[in-house]
Order: sequence, then C-alpha cells, then structure tokens
Amino acid sequence: MNEFEKQFSELENFLKFDDYLILTKRIIDLTLDTENIEFYKKTNSFLDWLDKTENTTEGKKEQFQAILNELKAELQHKEIPEKKVLVSTSRLEKDYGSSSFGLGPIDMELRQGDILGLVGENGNGKTTLLRSLCGELYPTNGNIKYHFDYEDAYDLRTKLVYIPQRTDTWYGSMYQNLQFTASSYGYKPEENELLVELIIARLGLRKFRNHSWKSLSSGYKMRFELARMLLRKPKILLIDEPLANLDILAQQTVLEDFKSIAKSPFRPLGIVLSSQQLYEVEKTSDQVIFLKHGKQKNLHENKSSENDIEPTKNLIIEFESEWSQSQLGEAFSQLNMISLQFNGGTYIVNFPQEVTLHEVIQLIVNQKIPIQYFRNISNSTRRFFVS
Repeated sequence: MNEFEKQFSELENFLKFDDYLILTKRIIDLTLDTENIEFYKKTNSFLDWLDKTENTTEGKKEQFQAILNELKAELQHKEIPEKKVLVSTSRLEKDYGSSSFGLGPIDMELRQGDILGLVGENGNGKTTLLRSLCGELYPTNGNIKYHFDYEDAYDLRTKLVYIPQRTDTWYGSMYQNLQFTASSYGYKPEENELLVELIIARLGLRKFRNHSWKSLSSGYKMRFELARMLLRKPKILLIDEPLANLDILAQQTVLEDFKSIAKSPFRPLGIVLSSQQLYEVEKTSDQVIFLKHGKQKNLHENKSSENDIEPTKNLIIEFESEWSQSQLGEAFSQLNMISLQFNGGTYIVNFPQEVTLHEVIQLIVNQKIPIQYFRNISNSTRRFFVS
C-alpha cells in the first residue's frame, strides 16, 4: 500500500466515525494536490454547503463520500514524487565574537515530508540555527547546502520560508493581504480567489477573513503567516516557536496541521520548528535535535555519531502526586528505585533497566498512590532538562 492508498484508507476511517473536522481539512489538502481549478471550485462550493448545514447531519456522510470519490479518481494516477534531501549542514558553527555563546558544530539533514524539531531552553541556539538556515545569518565555520535549484538569494527565500516568533504588523483585512500575496506570486484572478479561500478554510480562518491585524490573537496571526507562506508553495518552512501563546488544544491542532501539510504525497514539504513544548514536538517530529549551550544532541535509538545521545537503559518516569517525597520514596523502594527528584512541580523517578512500566503502574494501583499526571520520559529530551 503506497502513501496515497494509506491516506485514503485513513480518510475512510475518519468518515466511518463522523470525524468531519479533520476530514474537511484533508479534503482541502487533496484539492490543492489536484492543482485543478475545477476541483478548487467544487471544494469551495462544498465548504459553502458545510457552513449552511453545520447544525445538521442529514446527507453529510453522503456528501463527504461523494467528494472523496471524485478526488480519489482524479489523483490515483498522479505521480508521487520521490522524497529527496532539501537542506543539509556540515559542521555548521556561528559565533558572535566577544560573546561567550556559540552555536555548533551542527550536522543535520532535512528531507521532503519530514519534520525536524529543535528543542532546548531559551538562549541555547534554536533561533540562531533557524536564521542561519534561512540565510539571515552567515556561518562562522562549516557550510549549508540546499539540494534544489534556485536562481539567486531572492529565489532561495521564496522557496525557503522563515516565520519568526514575532511577526510584522500588516494593514487592511486578512483576506486582502492574502490576495495580494497570491497576486505577487503570479496567480491569475480566478485562481487567486479560489486558492485564498481554500487556504483560509484549511487553517480555520474563514470566520476571520475580514479581520485586521489588531483584532486577531497571537495564535491566529501565526496561522495567517502560515497561510501567506503556503501561497508561495515553498519547499521548506522554518518556524520559530509556533506553539508560543497557544493553549494546549490549539497546539495539538497546529501540530497536526503541520504534519498533514508536510506529508502530502504530492506536495511534500520539509519543516523545521523550534519549541519548548517538548512532548508535543517529539510526538510530531521525525527527528529531534536537542540544543544545550549551542551544542547539538540527537535523540536516536542507536548512537552512531558524536552528536547522538546514548539511549538510556533505565526507566525514567515524570509524574505529579499529592504524596510527599518521603512517602513516594518508601513506596518506590520496592522496585529498587535509583533516585527520586522533585523538579519544577513534578517528580522524576529513575528505576533500573529491569523494572518495567507495567510493574510501576501496578505498584501505583496497589499502593493507591494519587496521580494527577504521569509520563514515561525514558526516550524523551525532557530528561535532559532535569536538574
């Protein structure tokens, strides 16, 4: 089963369980994959119909099935491109002269369809790396190689888009700004309008199309920037702290959007995103780079280079509980606990490698230990933030 068949199998399951919200987003993605203005019209008409019938379920499943069938028939013979390397760095370093901070050396590779997560505390080099990749900063040592054709620096910045954490103010309505962007990149009037409508809908902005910059929250400003960049059809998206100022539900939604956009079978992108939201980024990313004082550490199952972190063999659990450290230590000593730390409102308990997660959960149940939060961080970069 190829990527296209897997995608449609997943969509059939969404339809089976009436998960219309995510199904609508995927239908828009598939419509954009067609690059066919007639399908742009059909899907926009479908979106208008959904707006009018949002409070009813009558005929909804049949309408979704019909448009899915049409999209499948249109796309099933379209060639799926091979996923190629987009950008790579070799011993990349950046220092600031008299400053004690220096980034690197960084060795990385980003392929089409992959998401690379940059994690680390503030001031450890995430933004410096992103700005280096997009050409705003020049390396002190090492090099960056872009594995696609471009004519000049301007053309490169069109294909490689950087969205900073703090974006510039814009004027007029969101819709007018997006239409202007589409016009700037050569879309003809009819296609311009249809594409803007599709991308606005894809990013949940239909209700805000006439809003100005001042009337949007930080989260919706970031979505606007993403919509504007997608109209440019970039090969790489570099996004600095996209989850900042978003609640947990919005974070999950945005990351799912990134994943779907990156992994389009026909229009795969490479995405590099920085964040301090470790778990969410790790769950979404294909690879993770942990930066500490500008130095790179990769989280891999097998250590194969100087930048790779040796996988821990211990079981490390992060949790919250009403019990005191003394009570918890006495309970966990039954499993030969190595250490128990209180760190930033949570406990971190370290067990020998022979202890299983099942045994820890069983002990918690048997001892009736009150737990408000529980996560296995044995293979997470979270364990490197523990003091």
